[in-house]
Amino acid sequence: MNPVAAGTSRFLRFPLSVKRDPAIEVWMRAHAGELGAIARRWFAVMRGCGEDVRELLHDGHPTACVGDAAFGYVNAFTAHVNVGFFLGARIADPRHLLQGTGKHMRHVKLGPGHDVDAAALRTLVETAYTDMRARLAAEALVEPSAAKRPEPDHRATTRLNRVWHAENRMPPRANRAVRLEWHLRHARHCACRPIPASLDAEVKDTMRRRER
Repeated sequence: MNPVAAGTSRFLRFPLSVKRDPAIEVWMRAHAGELGAIARRWFAVMRGCGEDVRELLHDGHPTACVGDAAFGYVNAFTAHVNVGFFLGARIADPRHLLQGTGKHMRHVKLGPGHDVDAAALRTLVETAYTDMRARLAAEALVEPSAAKRPEPDHRATTRLNRVWHAENRMPPRANRAVRLEWHLRHARHCACRPIPASLDAEVKDTMRRRER
C-alpha cells in the first residue's frame, strides 16, 4: 500500500496498531538465527522510542508507529536484514547509512558483510520517531480535531473528492484490515458513498476510539 495523503505530509496510518502485536512475536520466532536476532534488536530500539509507539505486522514484517502513523520497520531476507524508515528520504542522515531511491522510504542493510555504526543507526531510529511526532503535531495544528470535524453527509452522493480518490486507490484484493483503514480515511475526506454495511460498525467504533 502506498503512502496516503494526511494533512500536509504523506505517511501511512494504521488505526489498528496496538501496544504489542502477538503476530510480531510469531514473526520473530519464525526468523531465528543471526538475522532474526538483528531484526529483534532493532525493532526493540523502535519500541523503546516512546510511550506512544504502537505496532503491527504490515506487509508481512514488523512495523512501528507513532500512534497510528508508521515510522519504521524491520524485515529479514535470505542474507540480510533491512531496518527501514517510511519517511527516510526526509530525515537527517549525517553518516550516510540510508539506501534506496524511492520518493519516501529508505533502509539500512544489516547482516554478515554489512557492518554499520550502531550508534549512528540508533540515532536514525530516534530521528525517524521524533520526525514523525513533529509531523503529527503539525498536522494537528492545521486540521480540525476529530471531535470538531463534521460527520460527512453520506446522503450527498455527489460530494466526490476526486483528488483524494486519485491519490488513495483501494489496493487490489485488499484484505479486511486494509479495507478498514481505507474506509476510515475515506470517511474523513470524502462523502461520495456510505461505509459498507459489513464494515460500518467497526469503522465507527475505531473512529470513536481515536477521538478519545
